[in-house]
Amino acid sequence: MRGNNNRQIVVKGIFLFVAFVFLCKFFYIQVVNDQYKFSAKNNVLRYDVKYPARGLLYDRNNKLLAYNEASYDLMIVPREVADDIDSLLLCDLLNISIEEYSSRLRKAKKYSKYKESVFAKKIDAETFATFGEMLYKFKGFFVRTRSTRKYPLNTASNVMGYLGEVNSKKIQEDNYYTSGDLIGVSGVEVAYEHLLRGEKGMELVLVDVHNSKKGKFNEGRYDTNAVSGLHITTTIDADLQKYGEKLMQNKIGSIVAIEPSTGEILSLVSSPTFNPNSLTGRKRTENFKQLLAHEHKPLFNRALLGQYAPGSTFKLITGLIAMQEKTLIAYANYNCSGGYEYANDKIVACHEHTTPLSMKKAIAISCNSYFCNVFQKLFDKYQNTETAFNKWENHVASFGVGQWMNNDFTSGKRGLLPSTNTYDNIYGKTHWNASTTISLSIGQGELLLTPIQMANISAIFANRGYYFTPHIVKKIGNDTISDDQFVKKKYTTINPKHFDIIIDGMQMVLEDEDGTAKNSMVADLSICGKTGTAQNTSGNGEDHSIFIAFAPKESPKIAIAVYVENGGWGSTWAAPIATLMIEKYLKNEISNLQLENFIVNGNLLNQQ
Repeated sequence: MRGNNNRQIVVKGIFLFVAFVFLCKFFYIQVVNDQYKFSAKNNVLRYDVKYPARGLLYDRNNKLLAYNEASYDLMIVPREVADDIDSLLLCDLLNISIEEYSSRLRKAKKYSKYKESVFAKKIDAETFATFGEMLYKFKGFFVRTRSTRKYPLNTASNVMGYLGEVNSKKIQEDNYYTSGDLIGVSGVEVAYEHLLRGEKGMELVLVDVHNSKKGKFNEGRYDTNAVSGLHITTTIDADLQKYGEKLMQNKIGSIVAIEPSTGEILSLVSSPTFNPNSLTGRKRTENFKQLLAHEHKPLFNRALLGQYAPGSTFKLITGLIAMQEKTLIAYANYNCSGGYEYANDKIVACHEHTTPLSMKKAIAISCNSYFCNVFQKLFDKYQNTETAFNKWENHVASFGVGQWMNNDFTSGKRGLLPSTNTYDNIYGKTHWNASTTISLSIGQGELLLTPIQMANISAIFANRGYYFTPHIVKKIGNDTISDDQFVKKKYTTINPKHFDIIIDGMQMVLEDEDGTAKNSMVADLSICGKTGTAQNTSGNGEDHSIFIAFAPKESPKIAIAVYVENGGWGSTWAAPIATLMIEKYLKNEISNLQLENFIVNGNLLNQQ
């Protein structure tokens, strides 16, 4: 019996010890340790995200392009929604149907019964003022304040881009985002999203059974502050941008203007454009659908994504390559009798003009025959077509053609620089030659460039042989951009000495009595340019009007490319648009108001 008593005492002792340990643990959990007290209060806590102010956008002259305006999202935590909620009143306040209410509630439950999600986005201040007074009636709902973008100048929509709601894929990739967050979708807004968005903060709020705020938890000990995004100064000149959009109204095409000495983009117009404010607020989705369905595709950034034949503007590069390869003496003359004949009586036609002519005059009047001859002489120098073509291709590539130039936009096209493989695949390895590809000499055939590449070529001529990668951001915060990809000179394969005679010819385009753009000359400005007309292969409407230029001739301040779809001759639309832009930028006034009025009121949309 005594042994049994001892065992009972030991067993009781063990139980008492275990009970004592548990009591001590409970005491530690409930009294001593803050962490457990914190967890115990979760049922009366609300985690309010503190959204940072998104960085502002400015133009190069510190004009405000984009700022933030307060908006209100109605959030829902489905598990906390009362069964007897006055859903009809809620629908009335939000101006939605009971069916829409039920649909949104189901969507929120599907996302999570325990996590908050957005029930109604971007409630305006007037609606919020009324709704806020009655919020206590709707358990499970609360309002979160955030900001929406506003664009005060209503310009440069394709430059700045727009914001959209983050998708599930992005949420999985980056834990910064949660459902309902806004994120940059295009333009500067997406390219610099990680700098503009800032850092979120968190506020732990004590709420009552009506989800009404009763104060901060633990005096805000666990709160974190939001960090505002960085402000960005773009390279855009807002006045020039807005003027370019005015000139391009009722036309399809683009304008790209660059400061040659830096590569900074002064203007990047894609037409038709749209009001950037239409993609903010509660009507954003409806407006986006309309823009997406628009026949002229205003959301398509033609300056970066449009791929076009450069037409006669490319003759400038043809001439440079020939001089570099020593197959052309600049002052040598070629005859033109209405066109260039090749390969069994085929002909590249040319308009009537005086003949023979040298390089400068050939540029001024845009003679097709001259540059076809120049192209053929290049191929005659080498023993086989492949070697000659590879030489040509290498030179052209050094002008940024056929490549993504690694600028600071996230979208863009490479254009098309054909290679020997291109023609091997079309004709067979031994069945093509200079005659087969002769159209390349005058910027036709398989060659395609984007408008930003054309503007970059114009900057190369302005700089006599080099360029800086075109870019759209000038400063981030207070720091001037210093990335090597934007401040390092990139040289072509052409000796700078060859540019002078080409540039003299470009000046004659506007100043010679036979120059193709003489009607666009601006008094007291030495503008150097080249017209182009690219064949419209679609068969609908006129050919495309092109012009590249820079000014002034010495110490250039602006280089530009204009492309007007279905605009006909380069001299008709593209050249005057370019020279008006140049005069606006350099002199801040327009001398030929009649020409300006003709361009502004010109409507080419009915020619599509």
